[in-house]
Amino acid sequence: MPRRSTWGITPRDSIAAECALRGKAAVAGDCIALLAGRPPDPELLRALAGPGTSKFFDGGEHVDTYWYRVWALRGLLWNWDDRATEAVCAALEDDHWRVREMAAKVAAKHLVGEASVSLAALRDDSVPRVRGAAERALARLSEADA
Repeated sequence: MPRRSTWGITPRDSIAAECALRGKAAVAGDCIALLAGRPPDPELLRALAGPGTSKFFDGGEHVDTYWYRVWALRGLLWNWDDRATEAVCAALEDDHWRVREMAAKVAAKHLVGEASVSLAALRDDSVPRVRGAAERALARLSEADA
């Protein structure tokens, strides 16, 4: 059974609704742009992560904006576009572990073979969750090649 979020809908369903509203290509393009550092659109963040994202638009400084990249990758997890390959590969080398972990999940789900070298390097990551995600991604890529 899919896990429901605190706002009563799964992230997958929320992203699907945003894709139905704006179009899959537009949502994927906005996720790619968010990974590249474009300032976030409040409506996109809300679709990717729920109403709790409003804290980022309170006018204050926030040190945890790496969540934008995590959520952008979540968007690509459920709405893949081949244009995102380069951005996902770059995210595997992000400074924040949550971004690396989610990028590995995306690479696994969508069989991003171009990510293999970076995934192999993540087997030595200092964060166990990143190492595990990288191992699972490499296994999935290997199975797909067999």
